[in-house]
Amino acid sequence: MQVSKVTDEFSICGQISASDVALIKATGFRTIVCNRPDDEEYGQPAAEIIKKAAEDLDMKFYYLPLGRTGISSELLEDFRNVVNGKNGPVFAYCRTGARCGMLWDASQS
Repeated sequence: MQVSKVTDEFSICGQISASDVALIKATGFRTIVCNRPDDEEYGQPAAEIIKKAAEDLDMKFYYLPLGRTGISSELLEDFRNVVNGKNGPVFAYCRTGARCGMLWDASQS
């Protein structure tokens, strides 16, 4: 896992698996955000699988996919509410981490 720390309360990463969730929690994260749409690529773990692993470890999980339609005002508001609320530290992932970074940048302006 190649994790990029954006702030003390927010980090981004490429695709994770359910087996990565325990390490994510052990590193101090309380919340996981999936910004990758399900079924984007063959063999990609569904968000529900990651969600179950997170919830089994008493972590919060949010599915906020950023697809080809771009960043909607609703998605941006939901993302802001998660990362600027009392959910931190927050770990966000997508295929490469790029969409998570774009959402972060948009949410801070």
